[in-house]
Amino acid sequence: MFVLVQMVDTVRIPPWLFERRLNDAIAEELNKKLANKVVYNVGLCICLYDITKLEDSYIFPGDGASHTKVHFRYVVFRPFLDEIITGKIKGCSQDGVYVTLGYFDDILIPPESLQQPAKFDETEQVWLWEYETDEGTHDLYMDVGEEVRLRVVDETFVDTSPTGPSTADSSSPGTTAEETQRKESPYTLTGSISEPGLGLLSWWTNG
Repeated sequence: MFVLVQMVDTVRIPPWLFERRLNDAIAEELNKKLANKVVYNVGLCICLYDITKLEDSYIFPGDGASHTKVHFRYVVFRPFLDEIITGKIKGCSQDGVYVTLGYFDDILIPPESLQQPAKFDETEQVWLWEYETDEGTHDLYMDVGEEVRLRVVDETFVDTSPTGPSTADSSSPGTTAEETQRKESPYTLTGSISEPGLGLLSWWTNG
């Protein structure tokens, strides 16, 4: 779920931080720049792990700050495909079930990846599993806040860096705010619960 990624960056240290140890000032600037940010094709950055190499520092004309090329390792959230993770249901819509881990919200379980047969309850706005038993069908609801175990089946990175005005970005009348937000998510995971042992934890507790 969490990986160490080797990175290289040039860190600018303003003059008022010169009184601090260089490593501490660089660590603070790196965390300020990267923590809780998604790096394209890398993942969600969590925190600095360590600094492996510091190159020479330079002060350029017209800028009193120092500039140092830094080699470092960063803790990144990026589950591998087919990894089993546990989160909480954040919400439901016709598009599927949205899951949050607390620090990462962009996880979607599409309808075809739910336990089947599945049905969307328009009144309650939740998905349910129509579980067949000898006594008939029982509706098992996927309520908001319930813990859910899922398998990661896909990941999507979107380059959200500024590209200037775009006419294609104008929202169409049929586009909801939720759809617009999801399109702008730089990193999205797709999950599946369509196999035994996956789904709400309460479904699989020993009786």
